This record gives sequence, structure tokens and C-alpha cells, in this order.
Amino acid sequence: MTHCFSPRVFLFIILSLGFYGCALPLGPKASVTRDRAFISYSAVPGDAGKLRLAVKDLIDMKGEVTTAGSQYLAKNSPPAPQDAALMGRVRRSDVAIVGKTNLTEFALGTTGANEYFGTPINPLDHHRIPGGSSSGSAVAVANDEADVAFGSDTAGSIRVPAACCGILGLKTTFGLIPLKGVFPLSPKHLDTIGPMAKDVPNLVKGMELLDPGFSNRYETARANQPSPTQIKIGRLYVPGTDVKIEEAIDDALKAGGFHVVRLDDHFRDRWIQAQLNGSAVAIGDGWLSDRQYLGKSGVSLTTQATIRLGELQPNTTYQGALNARRAWRRELRRVFDKVDYIALPTLKSLPPHKFLFERSAIFEARVLALQNTVAVNLAGNPAIAVPIPYADRHFPVTSLQLIGPSLSEGGLTNAARLIMAKAPVTVKPRQ
Repeated sequence: MTHCFSPRVFLFIILSLGFYGCALPLGPKASVTRDRAFISYSAVPGDAGKLRLAVKDLIDMKGEVTTAGSQYLAKNSPPAPQDAALMGRVRRSDVAIVGKTNLTEFALGTTGANEYFGTPINPLDHHRIPGGSSSGSAVAVANDEADVAFGSDTAGSIRVPAACCGILGLKTTFGLIPLKGVFPLSPKHLDTIGPMAKDVPNLVKGMELLDPGFSNRYETARANQPSPTQIKIGRLYVPGTDVKIEEAIDDALKAGGFHVVRLDDHFRDRWIQAQLNGSAVAIGDGWLSDRQYLGKSGVSLTTQATIRLGELQPNTTYQGALNARRAWRRELRRVFDKVDYIALPTLKSLPPHKFLFERSAIFEARVLALQNTVAVNLAGNPAIAVPIPYADRHFPVTSLQLIGPSLSEGGLTNAARLIMAKAPVTVKPRQ
């Protein structure tokens, strides 16, 4: 099945859009925080006694404009008439909402860049990308401006920025968290909402806000599997991954004392195909959800080029990818009959250094090729990005991804706790 677009095709799309006169954004608007993490922000001290929550600006909050990181929506959309459905528990809890976080426009990108509000600054290395599209959420947590942030994950948009910024990010089971009132990208197939946090206790609190009763399920998982020796991990090695990252993951699992078995080449091949199929669905749904914004003043050229990929992709590729989901889910169930979770890198390399310019479709394509995440979205399973030590004095952290069966968020979070207990990461944001 052929559907991937080369950098040359991305470049052709950009030039074509330029020749046809599509409008560029009118000009940058500074983010409300120096690290560019927030679109709106109200500081709350960390010792105020309340959980500080940041909300990705794809999620409706009554009385506020949902910008989706776009100048066009910021200038043309009315305030949301009501909260997104997922905010119900938040409003009933003693939680301090500190603001709405920045993101790649329409969540269409992996670098985390934003031409209008500015790109959130990776606190671990200001010269590297923050990851996207939930870049502001990751930076807000890493910089201790929020204890928990909500992000969205269609193809890795929680896990990738979590990996880039050295925090935890939980992608939930598809359908578990309601999407009413969330700006759509792939609402019928891939979109999910999940929490991001520096540590497991806060991640659990964030998940409890999204899925009441989760804390009890997490405690049950802790009681059932209190030791890593009781957990069987299927280890997936992905071609093209930095050898040092693979070694860091092996070291973290060994330090924890998990029972690790190597997954076979058959599964690796199925994984690679699922990655391709997941990308095809994301591209197709991006076109279906966002094509009405083509040609709009205030929608960036790179975003318009990304939307057009779905128009250029053959419909047979899109339908074929959707049809392949059933077999991929069956393959995952086969593996989970033998292991508790699957472990692999979240990214194939360290976060790349930022592009010379703010954003480009070619650079977005390059970073997209580094993720090991979209195959999970295609199946609908939950997954968690866990920071682990990495042998590099300039960037001493990488990310281990754990994938679990449907509705295994409690067990995944417990496994992440066990990993971080034996392989702690000690890294501070740069000033």
C-alpha cells in the first residue's frame, strides 16, 4: 500500500499553494508567557493547595475562544457557549485552571511549532523542538507552571511532546474520554484526550479528572502487580532507532527487574504496516475535518499544505488503511495473550534541533518519521510515554513507550511507576 509523501512532494504542495495565492498569517502574536506555553494564563503558586491544571486549546471552556492554535480562529470564532463534556468533573473539583495551552495549528504537526503564538520553548534544551502537537501542555508541566495538563493524541500528540520534554504522557483508550466540545481532527477513528504530568501521583490525579474512578483502578493494579518481576514485557525493536536509545530502554527494563521477551519479526512487520496505515488515516481525516480552512487569511501555509495531503492521497489508500484496523487489533490481542505490555521507544532519536525558520512541511515530515506512536492510535489501545535516563550530558533523558490492552490505563500507570522508581530521571529545566 503506497501512500507516504516524500519531502519533494511536500515542497511541491507548498509552492503550489503559494502560486495560487493562499494567504499567510497576518503577523505574530506573542504568547502570554515567556516560554510560549500558554495562549491564556493565570498564575497559581505551586504551594496554593490546589491541583493546577492546564488545558490544551482544542478543548472548549465556556466563555473563552477555542483557537486551536490558529490566528484565523482566534480572530473569527466566538467564545465557547459551554464547556467540553470532559470538563464536567474538573468544574466539580477543587482544581485551579491556570490557562489554555499553545499547540501546533489545528493539531496538524509533530514538531510543536506555532507560527502565530510562537513555538513553546523546550525547557530541557532551548534549541530542540518541544514536540507536538500538545507542545504547550508539555512545556507548562515541565516548567512547573501546571501540575497536570490535558493534551490530545491523534497520532502521538501527547506522547511525542512528553518524550521531548522529559515528562509522562498517557494516551487513553479510544472512546474512553468524550470528545464533544473538542476541536476535531480524527474524531471517528484516532482522537483521544489524556493527562500529562511530571510524576505518577499527579498523572493519576489528572486521569481521575477525566475518568472518575480511575484512582481505584490504579490502586487495584498496584495491588495486583506490586513488583516488576510479576510483569511480562514484550520488547519491540523498531528499525531506524538510535542504538543508544534502544540500550537505554533495555537498561531501564533490566534495572526494574521486569520479565522481558523479544517480540518476533512477524509482529515487527505488522507494526511497520500499522504505522503506515495510521498515518494514512490521520492524513485523510485531516482533510475531511479541516478543508474548510483552506484559503483563509490567518491559516498558515504549512498547515494548508498539510491539509492538502489528504486531498492528494488516493481514497483507496484511506479506505484500505481503515479496513486494516480489524486485523491489526487482532494481532495486538494475540500478543497480549502472551505479555502484559509492549515496550519500545517513543521516538527513534532525541528531539531534533529546531528548524532555521519557525516551521516547514518538510521538517514536519522529517519529525513525523521519528515517531513510534500512530500504530497505537490505529488500534485504539492506550499507551504511556515514560521518561528514562539517557547517556548524554547535554540531553540526559529519553522516553520509553508502554502499550497495553484496551482499558489498561491503570496497569500502564503502575508499570510506569515501577520503571521510574528503578530508573529515575534527574534533569532540571534550563534557565
